[in-house]
Amino acid sequence: MITLCGIPLSNYYNKVKLALLEKGIPFSEAYVKTHSHDDAVLSCSPLGKVPFIRTPQGALCESQVIVDYLEAAYPDTPRLIPADPFQAAKVRELITYVDLHLELVARELYAEAFFGGQVSDGTKKRVARVLPENIAAFRRLARFGPYLAGDTFTMADCAGWVSLPLVGMATKIIYGEDLLQAGGVDWKPYAKLIGERPHAQKVAADRKADQERSLAANRAQA
Repeated sequence: MITLCGIPLSNYYNKVKLALLEKGIPFSEAYVKTHSHDDAVLSCSPLGKVPFIRTPQGALCESQVIVDYLEAAYPDTPRLIPADPFQAAKVRELITYVDLHLELVARELYAEAFFGGQVSDGTKKRVARVLPENIAAFRRLARFGPYLAGDTFTMADCAGWVSLPLVGMATKIIYGEDLLQAGGVDWKPYAKLIGERPHAQKVAADRKADQERSLAANRAQA
């Protein structure tokens, strides 16, 4: 059986978890904090990043590598990638834009937006310069018909649902304006649509429970 390792607060952990649930693949979960220096973790994820999975064949890290593996290793479960090679590539194109050109850029704001830290003015200015251009490019690709790639739920939605809200919320907190919505990407109806899926509700409930656990632990230490 597959073991999904990481933390339910991680959007990339939840990207993989949603894919596992949607495909109906049996799995267990193991709580592993990110950036662990434990040799057992580094043997699976050399940078100590989460998520990673343990399989009977060995470990795999990086969320997109993992979901691509799941799609290839479990072809008899519901498909999250179209059979047509070009359409499959278009789905992966969307994932690249969500993960690398939107979320990874906005991630530089998270320390201040969500975790009580501080982000330099230089970082804020750089993100404010780069992100609107990337959002405009993403808008040209995303179909929202009603799903990111069209009329069918795909792997792109596993990425989009967990990350687009973070981009919108982080920019709203830091700049006073949701840069996604300002750029013409109305992500809230889309997030609501995906959030109504039973497996997305499961992911959201587990994420909320972990968030409450973390807050309780922080209060106990204060």
